[in-house]
Parts: sequence; structure tokens; C-alpha cells
Amino acid sequence: MKKWHYNPYTLPPWARKIRGVCCQFALPFCVFQGIRVIIIPTIFDVLFLLILIALTIALAFDIL
Repeated sequence: MKKWHYNPYTLPPWARKIRGVCCQFALPFCVFQGIRVIIIPTIFDVLFLLILIALTIALAFDIL
């Protein structure tokens, strides 16, 4: 069975552009959300921060 490999160059141009924009904004959103969690921690904010951190790591290592 052949393994599936992710290649971002097979995506359509509009999807690559959206992915690039997400890569640029993911880290600043994580920093802002982290500061917000430190000031006013709620369950929703903590879960949202964990999702943002996972998304940032996935985008940085080309998992998505």
C-alpha cells in the first residue's frame, strides 16, 4: 500500500494563498490569546488557545 505524502504545491493557488495568510496570522493570534488567558482565564479561552497552538505547530511543520 502506497503512503500518502502531503505536497502543498498540489493545492490550487487560492488555497495556497489562504494557507500562507493563516501561517502569518497564527502566531500573533496565539500570543494575543495567551495574554488574554493570563489576564482572564476561562475554559473557552484555554481551549481556544490550545487549538491555536496546535494549528500553529501544524502549519509550521507542514502537517496541514
